[in-house]
Amino acid sequence: MQFAIKSVAACAMLVSVTAAFAQKGETVKIAWLDPLSGLMAAVGTNQLKTTQYLAEEFNKKNLSGVKFEILALDNKLSPQETTAALRSAQDQGARYIMQGNGSGPALAIIDAVEKNNARNPGKELLYMNYAAVDPDLTNSKCSYWHFRVDADTSMKMEALTTWMKDQPDIKKVYILGQNYAHGVQVSKFAKEDLKVKRPDIQIVGDDLHPLAQVRDFSPYIAKIKASGADTVITGNWGSDLSLLIKAANDSGLNVKFLTYYAPGAGTPTAMGATSDGKVYTVAYAHYNMGGDIQKIMAGYKKKMNDDLTQASIYHVFALLDAAFAQTKSTDPVKVAAALEGMKIKSFNGEVEVRKADHQLQQGLYISRWEKASAKYPYDAENTGYTNVPVKYYESYVASTPTTCQMKRP
Repeated sequence: MQFAIKSVAACAMLVSVTAAFAQKGETVKIAWLDPLSGLMAAVGTNQLKTTQYLAEEFNKKNLSGVKFEILALDNKLSPQETTAALRSAQDQGARYIMQGNGSGPALAIIDAVEKNNARNPGKELLYMNYAAVDPDLTNSKCSYWHFRVDADTSMKMEALTTWMKDQPDIKKVYILGQNYAHGVQVSKFAKEDLKVKRPDIQIVGDDLHPLAQVRDFSPYIAKIKASGADTVITGNWGSDLSLLIKAANDSGLNVKFLTYYAPGAGTPTAMGATSDGKVYTVAYAHYNMGGDIQKIMAGYKKKMNDDLTQASIYHVFALLDAAFAQTKSTDPVKVAAALEGMKIKSFNGEVEVRKADHQLQQGLYISRWEKASAKYPYDAENTGYTNVPVKYYESYVASTPTTCQMKRP
């Protein structure tokens, strides 16, 4: 959804004119490590195409003059496969790592990068996390070499429950999630935040299911029906969300779904007309952002025959490019230092890399699945439906505190 060329120009305020094109022509290899096989392959494939497309766009015009080259490696959503893929990426000359699906692979990368950088001065790696949102990654597990450009689970829940506070028709909530760190954290923060903001809301169910293994969600839908819930909160993504929504629609379940990832590959098709007005998303972007972003989305869709849904990947390139230009270097050591505290103008307002924990601070939207219109025309997965913004929260609203004790080199 995801980016405006003018945002790149705005970054120029951060650097002097002489810094621009300091590395003109230098190739920067970025290793992309995420699933290209298994049930989550559709999500990974969409994210890879987005990464490749944005690299091409930044290669046409950027501050630093570098050329981005993407090395794609399938980590099969496995920490062990991720570690092996990272070694392969290093052998191919990559010093920048991108990953976003799953906290297990994210932790494997953080551990491997920490060990590499301690043992191999001069060959440091830097990890740009675009979607692994477990808050622990920038709290108890925080690393100087890790930067997260997505909003974490707690930040999104902070915005979502702030919106829920003013929705009197929400009275009974069922929480359903994937049985790994993110799903557990969605449940934890939902209950904590609602206890403060809407103590009258009843939590009538709280379930976890295996990640990327469930093919039939009808038993879970039956439990939701039996609970009397009017609203479901879920952090599910990929097939775990599209199959959940499909099962709900097939059964005639008439509840609100409050999600993190409804725009993700495959889910818009599962929602279709049946989910009109029922599915909400909390995210840093939506389909109808307007301005230059809309033109880029249209270009992506025309070229890829797909929807650009992972806006956070834009921030990877925008921030790295600004840091390259500022430091006149592509050395991860210098770039990491420049990224701390960096601010740029972006598609969702001013964003800032918080120095304390390297968590990007950014504005968040609540959007609703509705029929596309003249005002909100984007056609998601050619369904005739789209996400319509209903509320925007400035970055300070969704910001959550950190316990990170950063160890700097």
